Amino acid sequence: MRQLPPKIAGDIYYIGVFDPDIRTFDIVMRTANGSSYNAYLIKTDDGVIIVDTVKKEFQESFFKSIETLCSYDEIRYVIIHHIEPDHSGALPELIQRAPHAKVLISPQATMMLKALTNCEEINFEAIWTNKQLTLGGKTITFLTTPYLHWPETMSSYVHEDRLLFSGDVFGSHYYDKRLFNDKVGDFSYAFAYYYDHIMRPFQSYVKSALKLYERFEIELIAPLHGPILREKPEQYIELYRQWSHKIEQHKAGKKILSIFYLTSYKNTQEMAQAIFEGCESVEGVVANMYDLASIEAQNMIAILEESDGFLIGTPTINADAPKPVWDLLSCLMFLDKQGKCAGAFGSYGWSGEAVDHILARLKSLKLRVPPLTPLKIKLIPSEQELKSCYSYGVEFAEILNGKLVEIDLA
Repeated sequence: MRQLPPKIAGDIYYIGVFDPDIRTFDIVMRTANGSSYNAYLIKTDDGVIIVDTVKKEFQESFFKSIETLCSYDEIRYVIIHHIEPDHSGALPELIQRAPHAKVLISPQATMMLKALTNCEEINFEAIWTNKQLTLGGKTITFLTTPYLHWPETMSSYVHEDRLLFSGDVFGSHYYDKRLFNDKVGDFSYAFAYYYDHIMRPFQSYVKSALKLYERFEIELIAPLHGPILREKPEQYIELYRQWSHKIEQHKAGKKILSIFYLTSYKNTQEMAQAIFEGCESVEGVVANMYDLASIEAQNMIAILEESDGFLIGTPTINADAPKPVWDLLSCLMFLDKQGKCAGAFGSYGWSGEAVDHILARLKSLKLRVPPLTPLKIKLIPSEQELKSCYSYGVEFAEILNGKLVEIDLA
């Protein structure tokens, strides 16, 4: 006889699956300890509620867990907090097996649901913040939490169990079949790593979600990945609160300007130094310099995040910028870029295309690129050219500090 899935609260069961062998998630995340695709089943006096599904490749294990707890005709509702395939992969088969169940999703997920199931006739309802579902002694309040980390994501709260189904929020890629945070190994690094790579770009939305959660007494957090947080869940909420306010606390009213440079013969470095001195001369702006040849990606992300503006100095090698420069730009995918001011400069020997390539990329990322004349110097900068670099730094810092100019967002 198949063992019953673990119960996580009163009449609420874990029906998720483990993926211990996965080592890379969504291309950009390392998963040294594997991961899990968490899903849940709520039994009530008037029927069953399924909370999220699993990746399609693991759906048979998911269905076997359901079958040990109920029959498909008992399923009244299917709540999908996040429609990404690792959480909705089993949904098309589930609605075939339980055709009378109503799917509950956020309004933003409507078109995605139809594309996912390849079906126009779906029994579903769009729900939003403060909408409630009451069924057989369970009361669930829904909370719209967009961009955590897709536009359609949401959370929900089960009043009787003081349980928050958080979606991807408070998740981590960490496999441990013991399931609960007070039973598994130390996953603190995985929890922080997950925040950095998934939630960090959407800090303003994290803050909004935390405000929604404040009105509830939360004794257990059931995320879509990683351990279920039943011991001191408030500690994990507090970590998110600290991380999402970290930058404002650090800046203390000043504008942070970071100057990254890569140099072959110290020519671009000399330009960076002169620009730095010009930036530093502007009151209210704190400038810092960083050599891209000796800085790791995680440090790049942290520096870029705290920066209100940044400049990239690059030589031109084979008509392009060297790899460390592009590595820096790739770090921007992990950040909220809105409002950041950026520019590029560099020394070159022959053609000097690198600066133009970097400026084009900055504009395509919708950063604020001031309409300054591209700062490119052939070979060794002269004293007069270094003065131009100083002036460039002054002007860029003044724009960062509020000087009105027409910013190029094309």
